[in-house]
Amino acid sequence: MAKALAVLGTGSDVGKSLVTAGFGRVFHRSGIRVAPFKSQNMSLNSFVTVEGGEMGRAQVLQAQACGLRPHVDMNPILLKPEADRRSQVIVQGHVWRSQDAGDYFDSKAELFRFVRQSYERLAAQYELLLIEGAGSAAEVNLRDRDIVNWPVVRMADAGVILVADIDRGGVFAQVIGTLDLLEPGERERVLGIVINKFRGDRRLFDDGVALLEQRTDVPVLGVIPFLRDLLLDQEDSVTIESGSSVASFSPETVNVAVILLPHMSNFTDFNALAAESDVTLRYARVPGDVAGADVLILPGSKHTIQDLQYVREKGFGPVVTSHVLAGREVVGLCGGFQMLGGRIDDPYQVEGGGETDGLRLLPVETRLHREKQTRQVQAESLLSGMSDGETIRGYEIHVGLTSRRQGGPCFRILDPDGDREDGAVSPDGLVWGTYIHGVFDDPSFRRAWINRVRTRKGLAPNPFADSEMVTGRLTSALDRWADHVARYVDMKSVFEALRFPSA
Repeated sequence: MAKALAVLGTGSDVGKSLVTAGFGRVFHRSGIRVAPFKSQNMSLNSFVTVEGGEMGRAQVLQAQACGLRPHVDMNPILLKPEADRRSQVIVQGHVWRSQDAGDYFDSKAELFRFVRQSYERLAAQYELLLIEGAGSAAEVNLRDRDIVNWPVVRMADAGVILVADIDRGGVFAQVIGTLDLLEPGERERVLGIVINKFRGDRRLFDDGVALLEQRTDVPVLGVIPFLRDLLLDQEDSVTIESGSSVASFSPETVNVAVILLPHMSNFTDFNALAAESDVTLRYARVPGDVAGADVLILPGSKHTIQDLQYVREKGFGPVVTSHVLAGREVVGLCGGFQMLGGRIDDPYQVEGGGETDGLRLLPVETRLHREKQTRQVQAESLLSGMSDGETIRGYEIHVGLTSRRQGGPCFRILDPDGDREDGAVSPDGLVWGTYIHGVFDDPSFRRAWINRVRTRKGLAPNPFADSEMVTGRLTSALDRWADHVARYVDMKSVFEALRFPSA
């Protein structure tokens, strides 16, 4: 069985996911066969594996850091919130059921059996498993229902690294309070502390390190400075939703507004687009944020009908319509594509039942079905004004079938069993929608599409090499982050604690 190291935190959003990815890259580059594991993840930001299973994006990033193809065993349970107290439960890649919080906790024993199965399969294949925890390592009120922190640590007989976030303040209370709330056997497993997101002169925190080590008798293995412009996927949209600044649109860039939906899913669809130097992307919280946009995007949604109602209640409906009338582009991805149609019908009560009118910008109608479609795809672009045959690779995650009453598709999905059409596009090509996530990840398609907008705006096209460089930067970001972690964390002590040869 593999050795195990758990990365637990003093709270949510302290950087556990990225620290785990950084550790994974360091171990991988040292020649150790390492894989990530998070028993339970809660996120609307998911990914579809080659086998058609659904898993959290954080473990996808960690798998890439470890040089591996993502597999659902790395994240056997994924919770996708449907309401404040209810989530769709994905088990080992496939929908298990929807449950409210009480029923979910009552299923602990049954669910932990799946956790153990997945962990043991991975542990038989690799030398080291990196376990990511969830929330705080000291959720004492959930101790009897926990299936992601200490039960997994004990199952794996793992050592623990405790991560704290100094950027949010109160780091001494975070660390000392967390350790004081642990059971003696739990505390004995803590190998060291990592302070994350430090800003300023690291030497000014030397006395802080000494105080923490004196009060806890646990070594501080590193203080990681805040790394700017780190182009790595985050676990969820919390940083977007909590952000206060709105990017300033410019006459010299392609200005993209993405409507920030309450149940927005797969916001990583826009990471590569936002990284382009000639693109300004902002998330529109209110209709006024759309002003000046060349392109308006309705993103994916876990609850399309509710989010469509939100679009109308917040006054985005007339803004979308006027945007089209002004000759500007509107794009719908997955749930956003469904919203652009004439009607959404929910006869099986997938989202509560009934039917609702869409925004009527594309001649399509959608009927929601219980069965979820999850698959990776390769597709050829049929959009006008771009190079012929631009191909992309992406993935589908959706419930429902959308039928096109007239007009044409915007992609042809290339399938060994027979090509099929995807999406819809308006006659002038300015309104289009697709079920394919990751559509902007391919640098050739992304640059062709950006140049199409630039031409329409009167700007000269930019070379395809620009987008290739962006994709290269995104790819190399893992190595940049791993170099940063290795520089500021005492990885030699971590290797020695796990009885691996030193890095």
